[in-house]
Amino acid sequence: MNTDSLTKSEESFRDKISTIDKAGKRIWVYPKKPKGSLHRARVVVAVVLLAFLFGAPFIKINGHPLILLNVVERKFILFGMVFWPQDFHLFALALISLFVFIILFTAVFGRIWCGWACPQTIFMEMVFRKIEYWIEGDAARQRAVNKAPWTREKIFKKGIKHALFFAIAFMIGNTFLAYIIGMDELYQIVTDPPHEHLLGLSFMLLFSLTFYGVFARFREQVCTMVCPYGRLQGVMLDSNSIVVAYDNVRGEPRGKYRKDGERNSLGDCVDCTLCVQVCPTGIDIRNGTQLECVNCTACIDACNGVMEKLEFPKGLIRFASLNGILNGEKLKVTPRIVLYIVLFTGLIFLLLFLMTNRTQVEATILRTPGVLYQEIDDGILQNLYNVKIINKTFEKFPVSLKLLKPEEGEIYMVTGSELYVEEEALAESAFFVKIPREKVVSQKMPVTIGVYRSGELIEKVNTTFLGPRVGPQLK
Repeated sequence: MNTDSLTKSEESFRDKISTIDKAGKRIWVYPKKPKGSLHRARVVVAVVLLAFLFGAPFIKINGHPLILLNVVERKFILFGMVFWPQDFHLFALALISLFVFIILFTAVFGRIWCGWACPQTIFMEMVFRKIEYWIEGDAARQRAVNKAPWTREKIFKKGIKHALFFAIAFMIGNTFLAYIIGMDELYQIVTDPPHEHLLGLSFMLLFSLTFYGVFARFREQVCTMVCPYGRLQGVMLDSNSIVVAYDNVRGEPRGKYRKDGERNSLGDCVDCTLCVQVCPTGIDIRNGTQLECVNCTACIDACNGVMEKLEFPKGLIRFASLNGILNGEKLKVTPRIVLYIVLFTGLIFLLLFLMTNRTQVEATILRTPGVLYQEIDDGILQNLYNVKIINKTFEKFPVSLKLLKPEEGEIYMVTGSELYVEEEALAESAFFVKIPREKVVSQKMPVTIGVYRSGELIEKVNTTFLGPRVGPQLK
């Protein structure tokens, strides 16, 4: 952010990621244990989100999961509503809306999602890192433990830590699998003999090992190397975006604090480097907005604690924009923000409209390919059709078909007068449409078929009826 006062050599930090040294080797980050009001607020948010994440698979609505993301069977349940592949346009529109919202939110407030709500950050900083602090101590103690020879104490601590890491990763992996196959199916996999669910157990182990590897070893590298959102933020932010920022106008030139309080022309930054020590991605926020910053606010709490002890005003590091720091400007609604708001609002209204008009039963009727019309007794022509009916509800009900246009005709179901559709299921059948020859006015005559659920018309389907070439004899 405040790069104007930096020389070219001082800006060399932008040429590499903070966790990679000049030789290309990993720099392990040992962040100091954070504390402060913002950290306490983050803990509350994390507890709520973790409770929802682990609790949602156990919550059921009318005996069905609150959330189910069954990619294998292409079946999704969101807050009691069932979605099938035929609803993919709604899913795609919802993803586009979410993407636009993220762009809008980032353009205004930076990467606050990453620091406060992203599952990667919550698990890493609020679960795994807390366990590490509890077992191995704060940053300095962790460095000492890692550099120390392998004594019994070190083996014990490392063993306990990684055992807990894998246990939690196993819980996360099982929860992740529960969102895909449902808690009932997961319970069967856990309780049945292993050989009966080899595929499910394999995925369970794969998920667990993946999460263990991410949180025990890969850690912040996910945010800086893998996550596309972090790399896209550079094109989303501008000088009006509110981010975690260091007030260089007030803080520079920085200098060490003197007990006599005499600082002459120095700024408020006493160069204690606590903001660097608490950073979970290993950056110096005083260099300005950087790729690795996830807006976790740990540096804000650390700096405010120092300012409070020195009786300086808080907010040397705070949520602010570049224009806010340099020119004292407040948040401005730019044309870009207006465009994002209009686009997002339009997408939300479109999504709500489509959701409101979404049918719970969807019928597809097609004339059986390769089968010509047949002429039966009494001058009646008939065509064979296939019908597929998707039940998007949690209820079983009968479905009947009726020929609406032309009125002079009838439908004969191959399997009986009604077709019963099981809950959350697809039913298929075949039927004949019979129309008197004299009522067939064209070789491909349009017909309309009504789909009735328990006697109530729920959908009209238009298709064609194949007949003979119309000649004078039919007139």
